[in-house]
Amino acid sequence: MPNFLPINTILVPQGAEYKAVCRGLSGVTGSIPTVIAIPVGMKPLLKYLQQSQGNGQFLAPKSKVLIMGICGSLSDRYTVGDIVLYQDCLYSGKRQECDRTFTAQLHFYLSQKVSLVKSLTSDRVIWSAAEKRHLGETLAADVVDMEGFTALEFFNAAGVDVAMLRVVSDDCQHDIPDLTSAINSDGSLNPFPLAMGMLRQPLTATRLIRGSLKSLKVLEQVTNRLFSG
Repeated sequence: MPNFLPINTILVPQGAEYKAVCRGLSGVTGSIPTVIAIPVGMKPLLKYLQQSQGNGQFLAPKSKVLIMGICGSLSDRYTVGDIVLYQDCLYSGKRQECDRTFTAQLHFYLSQKVSLVKSLTSDRVIWSAAEKRHLGETLAADVVDMEGFTALEFFNAAGVDVAMLRVVSDDCQHDIPDLTSAINSDGSLNPFPLAMGMLRQPLTATRLIRGSLKSLKVLEQVTNRLFSG
């Protein structure tokens, strides 16, 4: 890890994304940040962060938190496997900014391999390609995820520097399965509704799986690059 990036903690959605980041760090020698698996979705994440606040986690002075994971594209400019670095997150007409200095340092370090984007946070899975394109055009957002705004609102209020680095796992040209019902109220994934959602839409499911595998591999690689220094 370069000296100007003293990242204390990486937060990454639980499951495959968390495992990909851990694989990326597995061969790294020297100091590496603490990697914490977070729940999927806005409400579960907020509850988790508020509970963690009680034990002082994340909130050390001058701490830097990097949020990693995958996201969906809302623009033709970004396709599966692209690495994106967030400038800000929109939700319900409100906007939260990532830390500019921290983000600029990451952008400089990763140089040509990463694009600066504006993101949208959603409280549900945006599965329809038509809706993705509509949201991208009307809100001038490039990508969508389900945690970004909540994390930024929490950490900005606490005075913690945050940057977000994600990899695009699905484009805005094709539908993906509607997997909203597979996300439990605690932010964990429920395997049975997940499997049923995939089986009901085999073509879109195959595309999603292929895109996810590619994006998770890139997530592993960019994690390794960032901390191999």
